[in-house]
Amino acid sequence: MSHRMKYLFTTLIFTFPIICRAQSQPDTLKARSLDEVVVTASRVIESILVSPVSVQKVSAKTTALSPALSFFDALENVQGVHMITPSLGFKVLNARGFSNTTNVRFAQLTDGMDVQSPHIGGAIGNALGPTDLDIASVEILPGTASALYGMNTVNGLANFFTKNPFDSEGLSIQQKTAINHLNDSHSKARPFTETTLRFAKIITPKLAFKINGAFTKGYDWIASDQTELNGNANSSTQLFGADNPASDPVNKYGNESSNRKTVTLGGKRYVVSRTGYQEAEVVDYNLQNIKGDVGLYYKVAPGAMLTYTYHFGLLDNVYQRANRFRLENYLVQQHGLQYQSASVQAKLYVNSENTGRSYNLRSMAENMDRSYKSDNDWYADFTKGFNSAVTGGAAVADAMRQARAAADAGRYQPGTDAFNAQLRKLQDINNWDAGAALRVKADFIHAEAQVSLTEKYLKAWKDKYELDILLGADHRTYIIVPDGNYFVNPEPGKDGKSITYGKTGGFVSLNKDLFQRKLRLGVILRADKNDYFKTTFNPRLSAVYSPVHDHNIRVSFQTGYRFPSIFEAYSNVNSGGVKRVGGLPVMSQGIFENAWLANSITSFQQAVLNDINQNGLTQDAAIEKNKSLLKKNPYTYVKPEHTKTWEAGYKGLFFDRALFVNADLYFNRYSNFIAQTNMNVPVSTDAATIPHDLYDKARQAQYRMYTNSRSIINNYGFSVGLNYQLEKKWVFGVNTTFAKLKNAENQDGLEDGFNTPKWMWNGSVSRTNLLDNLDATVSYKWQSGYYSQTFLVTGNVPSYSSLDAQVTYRVPALKSQIKVGASNLLNKYYVSFLGGPSVGGMYYVTVAFNVE
Repeated sequence: MSHRMKYLFTTLIFTFPIICRAQSQPDTLKARSLDEVVVTASRVIESILVSPVSVQKVSAKTTALSPALSFFDALENVQGVHMITPSLGFKVLNARGFSNTTNVRFAQLTDGMDVQSPHIGGAIGNALGPTDLDIASVEILPGTASALYGMNTVNGLANFFTKNPFDSEGLSIQQKTAINHLNDSHSKARPFTETTLRFAKIITPKLAFKINGAFTKGYDWIASDQTELNGNANSSTQLFGADNPASDPVNKYGNESSNRKTVTLGGKRYVVSRTGYQEAEVVDYNLQNIKGDVGLYYKVAPGAMLTYTYHFGLLDNVYQRANRFRLENYLVQQHGLQYQSASVQAKLYVNSENTGRSYNLRSMAENMDRSYKSDNDWYADFTKGFNSAVTGGAAVADAMRQARAAADAGRYQPGTDAFNAQLRKLQDINNWDAGAALRVKADFIHAEAQVSLTEKYLKAWKDKYELDILLGADHRTYIIVPDGNYFVNPEPGKDGKSITYGKTGGFVSLNKDLFQRKLRLGVILRADKNDYFKTTFNPRLSAVYSPVHDHNIRVSFQTGYRFPSIFEAYSNVNSGGVKRVGGLPVMSQGIFENAWLANSITSFQQAVLNDINQNGLTQDAAIEKNKSLLKKNPYTYVKPEHTKTWEAGYKGLFFDRALFVNADLYFNRYSNFIAQTNMNVPVSTDAATIPHDLYDKARQAQYRMYTNSRSIINNYGFSVGLNYQLEKKWVFGVNTTFAKLKNAENQDGLEDGFNTPKWMWNGSVSRTNLLDNLDATVSYKWQSGYYSQTFLVTGNVPSYSSLDAQVTYRVPALKSQIKVGASNLLNKYYVSFLGGPSVGGMYYVTVAFNVE
C-alpha cells in the first residue's frame, strides 16, 4: 500500500468522532447457556458439553468484560493457552508446549480460513483477524487437530468467528487511548491510540455487507537484554565480563560468531569481535498497524449463504524468529469465497504476503560496521592499536579497550544524519552479506469442501442408525517468488521462476450414538500427500459418555503431522556468514553428507586455543591432540514431523448449574521433530587436512540446516477450569494449566525448545451493575519460570505475574460506554521469552458508540 493510500485510510478513520464501540450490555449477566454450541472440534455444530476433544469457547461478552487491551490479548487468560509477546503489535498463541515466536504448530483461522503469512508458516498475531468490533466468539482447540484440519495443527488451533451483517446491522466506532513505558529506563512515557470502526448494512432480504477498519499507533516494547552469551571466549587469557573483547550481549547485534576472529597479540591468541550495535540503535520502535476487511453476504436459499471476504493488514513493528526483524510496510492479504449450508461447506481463499521494506536487525548492525571499514582493515587497526597501547604501558584489558577505540574511528554513530542515511541504504540491499533487506513475496491458494452425508443425502441412516457421516477434502499450493537472497529456485533451468509447493488431503468422519445417546463414538481417518513425501495417514478415535446431560466424560486418541513450512523446505539465506538452507534434497544435496557439527567445532577450537595459550603447544600439535572432539554430522534431509496424542476430559455443571467445571488430561509423543542444527563443511575432503580446515574459519562454510531430531519426546499435562456465577451478577473464574516435558530415547538435544512454563494460573472476578450501569473486572495471571531454548538465546525465563483491572460505565440512552482499565496494573516489567522485549503496564481509556 502506498503512503498516499495510508494517508487516505488514516484520514477516513479520524473523520469519525473520537468515540468507540458500544456493545449493548445486559443489566445482569445471563445464566450460562447450557446449550452453547461449538463447531471447531468436529467441524459440525455440537454442544460444547459433548465435544469429543478439549475446546474452549470465548464469547464477545466475556472479552467485553476482560481488562485486556483487546479481545486477542484476552485470550492469554483462557484455560490451556500460553501466549508470548514479541511486540506490542502482536502476540503469539500456543498450547501444550514447544512455543515459538513463529509458531508453525498452532493455526489461526478466521471464519474457518487460515490466516497464516505464507513464507513464515504461521500467523503474525491478529494481523488478518477480526477487530474488537467484529468479533463474535473464539473457539480454541488446545492439542492435536490434524485429523480434521491437516498440517500445522499439532499443537492446536484458534478459530475466530465474526459477526454476520444480517444479525448485527449498524455503525460502531471505538477509540482507545493509552499510555505505556511508564518508569521505563530505556524510554520516556509514550502514547498509544487505536481507532476502529464497523459498518454493516442489509441491502435486500438476501444481500448484506460489512466494512471493518482499524488504525493502531504506538511505541513498541523494547528488547534490551544484556545477558552475556560469549562470556568464556577468552577464558584461556582470563579476560571476562567488561574486559572480554568478544562480548556478545543478547540484544546487541553485529558481534556474533561470524563477526569474530582469533588474533595473535603480544604472543597470545585472543578472540575479538566487531563492536556491533544495540537493538534500539538499529530499529525504529514506532509502531503503526492498519487493518481492514470487507464482507459481502448473499442468502442463496434458506439456510444457505455465499460469502466473499477481503482482509488486509499493513504492519510496522518488530518481529522475531532466529533473528529479530523490523517489519515495515509489511502487507498481508486474504481473498476468500465461502459457501455454507446445513449439509455442504466449501471454501476457496488466497493469502498473499509482501514484506515491503522490512529488514534484519542483526544484518543491519554487522553491515553498518562493515560498510565503514572492512573486517580485514578493522582487525589490522585493532592489532596496531593494541600494540601501541601495550608499548605505552597499558595492561592487556585496557589495551583491548584502546585498540577498539582506535579501530572504531570513523564508525557510524547512532542518531547522526550519516548513520540514518546508511541505515536507509542498507535497508534496501537484498543481500545479507552487504545489506539487511527482507524482500519476500509469497502466496498460497487453498480450497476445501466438506459434505455431511447424513444431514441431507442419507438422512434415513441418521434417523435409523443414529449415525453421522462427514466427508472432507482440501488442497493447498504455496507459490514463492524467488528474490535471490531468501529464496532461490533450485530446479535446473528454472532460475528466477516461482517455486510451488503443495499438498492434497481428505478425511472421513463417522459418529455413532449408543445407549439412548448416552455414549457417542467417533472415528476419523485422514490422508495427506505432499509433493515431496509419501502419503501420511492420521486417525482420531473418540468416545463421549454422558450418564446425564450435565456431566460428560471424554477420551480420545489421535495422531498428527506437520510437513515442513516453505521456509523450512526452501530457504537459502546467508544470515550473517551462516547459510540457512532448507531441508529438502533439492536444496541441500551434498551438505549433510560432508558436514561436521558446529558445536563440536566450537569445543575443538576452544581446546586448541587453551593448549596454545596455556600449555605452549604449537597450533599443529594442539590440532592433532584435540581432533577427536570433532563430530561428523549424523543428520539428513527433512521428513514430516509426527505426534501421537492420548486425551481424557470432563465437563460438568453443579449447584443448580451455577458452577461449570472443565478439565482435561493429555499425553503427547513426538517423533521426527523438524528442527535446526548448525554444521560446517570444510574446504578439503582429505581426512588429514579436515581438522586444520575446521580450526580456520576461512576454510569452512557454515550452515544452519533444517532437519529432524532423532529424539523421541514425551510431554504431558492437564488443565482445570472453574467458573461460578452468583446471583447472575457475579462471575468468579479460575483455571490452572500444568505442562511437563519428558524426554525419552535417542536424545540428541536437537528438538525444538519446550519453551513453556510448568504452571500457569489465571483468576478473575467480574461484577455487572456494581452501581447502576457500572461493570468491573479484576484478573490476575501468574506463570512459573521456564527454560527457553532458541537459536537467538538459551536460558531461563523468570516467573512473572500480572494484575489487570477495568471498570465500564454504560450510557444506554446514547448507546455508548466508557471503559477505563490497565493491563499489568502494577507496572512490573517482565519478559515472556528470552531475546524478546520487556513488557510493562498499559493504561487505557476506551470510549464506545453504537448506531443501530
